[in-house]
Amino acid sequence: MAEKVFITCAVTGSAKMPAHPNFPFRPDHVANEALAAADAGATIIHLHVRHPETGEPSQSLEDYREVVGLIRAKNDAVILNVTTGPGCTWMQSADDPAVCGPGTLMFTAERRLEHILDLKPDICTLDICTMQLWGGVAINLDPMITRMGHMIQDAGVLPEIECFEAGDFVFADDLMAKGALPKGAPFSFVLGTKYGLPATPEAMMYAKNQIPRGARWTGFGVSRHSFPMAAQAVLLGGNVRVGFEDTVYLRKGRQAKDNADLVRWGVDIIDRLGGDVASIGETRAMLGLRE
Repeated sequence: MAEKVFITCAVTGSAKMPAHPNFPFRPDHVANEALAAADAGATIIHLHVRHPETGEPSQSLEDYREVVGLIRAKNDAVILNVTTGPGCTWMQSADDPAVCGPGTLMFTAERRLEHILDLKPDICTLDICTMQLWGGVAINLDPMITRMGHMIQDAGVLPEIECFEAGDFVFADDLMAKGALPKGAPFSFVLGTKYGLPATPEAMMYAKNQIPRGARWTGFGVSRHSFPMAAQAVLLGGNVRVGFEDTVYLRKGRQAKDNADLVRWGVDIIDRLGGDVASIGETRAMLGLRE
C-alpha cells in the first residue's frame, strides 16, 4: 500500500449521457461538481466538456476555457487533469472499408492539444492505445503520439499515460526511450473496456508490473467495476479514480447523488483499507508538480 493515496474525480466524460437527474454537462454545473468533489477529498479533477445545451461531447476551446475559469475562480489549488482524448476515433464505412464512416473524429496533434496549449493545466491525459473502442477504432499511432508528447512537455504540462491494453506498456517504454514522454510520467490503467484489460486483480497486478519502478499510477474500472478496482488499486500501492465519467452508481441499484458522493465512497475505501488520503500539496509533491 502506498504511503498516501490520491483521488482523481472524472466528473463528466464524453460518452453518451446516462439516465441520471444530476448528470453535469453545462459549464457551471461541471465546475460546481468539480469544486464539490475537491471539497470531498479529490485532489485531481479530470475534465471533459460538453455542449451546454445538448450535453453532447464538445471539443470547443471556449467551453474548456469557461469550465476551467469557473473552477479556478473558486479553487486555484486543486490539480486539473484535462483530456486530450477526442480526435482519435475512426468509424468504418459500411459501403467501403477503406473509407471512414459517420462518427469518425480524427484531429491533428495541434487540434487535439489546442486547449492544453492555451490553458496549460497541471496534467493532461494521453491515450496511447490503438484498439477497438467506443464502437470504432481508437487510433494513436507513433508519429502522432510522439508529436503530442513533445508538444505537451514543451508546454510545461505533465502527461498522464492512459493504458487500455497490454501492448500500451511496450509502446510507453519506446516513447520514453526517445524522450517523447518523460520518464517520471504517471500512468493510468483503464480496466473493463470490452476489448481491453479486464477488470480483475490479475490484470491490475500485470499492469503494475509493466511500468517503471517507482512510477505513480492510478487503476480504475469502468461501470460496475469502479469501486472493486478502486479497492484493488489501494491494496497494490496505486491511486484511486472515481466519478460520473466511469459510473453513476455507488453499488448495484443505488445511484450516487453527485460526484462528491462517489469521492466520499473512495475516501471511505481508502480509510477502511488502512490508507491515508493525500492532500493537494502531497499529491503535487508525489507527481513532481509545482506548488
